[in-house]
Amino acid sequence: MAFNALTSEKPNAVCMPFPAQGHINPMLKLAKLLHFKGFHITFVNTEFIHKRLLKSQGPNSLNDLPTFRFETIPDGLPPADANVAAQHMPSLCQSIRKHCLQPLRGLLSKLNSSPNSPPVTCVVSDGIMNFSLDAAQELGIPGVIFWTTSACAFMGYIQYGPLIQKGLVPLKDASYLANGYLDTVIPSIYCIGPLYLQLDHIPADNELKSIGSNLWTEETECLQWLDSKEPNSVVYVNFGSSTVMTSEQLTEFAWGLANSNKAFFWVIRPDLVGEGKSVVVAPEFVEETKGRGLLASWCPQEQVLSHPAIGGFLTHSGWNSTIESVGGGVPMICWPFNADQQTNCRYCCSEWGIGLEIEGDVKRYYIEGLVRKLMEGEEGKKLRKIALEWKKLAKEATTGSNGSSFLDLDQMVNRVLLSPRN
Repeated sequence: MAFNALTSEKPNAVCMPFPAQGHINPMLKLAKLLHFKGFHITFVNTEFIHKRLLKSQGPNSLNDLPTFRFETIPDGLPPADANVAAQHMPSLCQSIRKHCLQPLRGLLSKLNSSPNSPPVTCVVSDGIMNFSLDAAQELGIPGVIFWTTSACAFMGYIQYGPLIQKGLVPLKDASYLANGYLDTVIPSIYCIGPLYLQLDHIPADNELKSIGSNLWTEETECLQWLDSKEPNSVVYVNFGSSTVMTSEQLTEFAWGLANSNKAFFWVIRPDLVGEGKSVVVAPEFVEETKGRGLLASWCPQEQVLSHPAIGGFLTHSGWNSTIESVGGGVPMICWPFNADQQTNCRYCCSEWGIGLEIEGDVKRYYIEGLVRKLMEGEEGKKLRKIALEWKKLAKEATTGSNGSSFLDLDQMVNRVLLSPRN
């Protein structure tokens, strides 16, 4: 363990994710790993996210363990309707930057005066929540930024400064240069993923196993359905927690899958179609794919991608989905939407050799062809072989005392989080 178990007072790490599904998942995994290494954890969600988790996981799902507690801060936005699945992202980002530092300061002060937890010794926050570094600095404690996207995307982001100086990155106005964020000196970087493989070090009966982070209720019946399928025979389709598409694109994806004649498991969120429109799946599509197609609104993705029946993954190329696919040895068909997804797609398809990209408009004949190529063609066999090699590398990085990610996590804990107060 990273800290002396005989010490009477545990170090207290405040962990604060950005309030979106793809950021909450990895932060909770990191928090569980820190708890396993001896930390008291204070996990800080926004009030909106906390309510969503209670709705999806159950009213008692976040009941505090003595050394793993949940706290909330407001995000500064007007209260949302209870049925709203997601907040308007630009408004959320702007509000967080303007309104969240003061509530965080108040929470840290409350924690430091509470008899129910040890004093806060470090702050671990999402890269978008970088205002937390100010709060940590004011208390003279270590602050760590947890970058939840890929290393290749991170390398792109840190080039923003030079690209702006060369006039290659257009910005709306000069205010985008005024906050100083692009001038930040990059400190030590620790590569600690894939975190879900690191969690294998925690015993199965650990009390934290029951704490989930999905904002939608998982439909676990899909695992029994997959049990009935042959190895590498099913295409898994999931466009993540925030991607939206048009009704026309949904229809083209549907008939591309149907016309491929391959078995598929498709996760369709209730809000997958944009502009507030309802998701409508044609009865003819359901009839055509009866017996070989399964639809759900959400699922336990890590378990799905590690299931032997899954032979390919049609994905939006979010980093959580990408790294879970790599960890499962599953090749991908990539349809990136925003943020780091285009970079992840490029590396999967052009650099790592584990994916096929959907280029241009979504057309059913194109989707059908890519699915067939991935699932039955020689190129698909090659992609699957390379994906299995990446799976082996991911496992090696997180296993035993010599794994690079395993070692980096320990070094980050000992060199940074447990460093003396300033």
